[in-house]
Amino acid sequence: MPARIENYAKLSAPQTRALYQLQQEVGKSGIDPTTLELIKIRASQINGCAFCIDMHTIDARAHGETEQRIYALNAWEEGPFFTDKERAALKLTEAVTRVSESHVPDEVYESVRQHYSEAEIVNLTWAIVAINAWNRLAITFRAEPGHYKPQTAAKAS
Repeated sequence: MPARIENYAKLSAPQTRALYQLQQEVGKSGIDPTTLELIKIRASQINGCAFCIDMHTIDARAHGETEQRIYALNAWEEGPFFTDKERAALKLTEAVTRVSESHVPDEVYESVRQHYSEAEIVNLTWAIVAINAWNRLAITFRAEPGHYKPQTAAKAS
């Protein structure tokens, strides 16, 4: 599909800078970089954002993620490839991304509390909020996948 607006980031530069700033703060929040990329990929899968899936699978590989885990991410509950801590983060990712369906159930929150502090839960939630914002922009304006080149960690969304 052709892009609807190719330069949407430039057309709303202050808002784009604010979202990049949020992403930079998320990156500095102490979330494990591998977990952060898993969150980005999983939310992007749920939202159907081809651009972000392309970007974050590339970034995940650059952070040392395996092909096996990337391929299994869409069915993460069924395989042995993810730690309990990663599973908790993925449960939260799915619940927050699908917030209108489940309103983040107590059992999801309790599973996250077993592995993360309150500050870490807030930071995980900001990471999920950020990728969902990027997904909505990329989907709305039909950002074209396949052209992403890895950047520095501070610049990647």
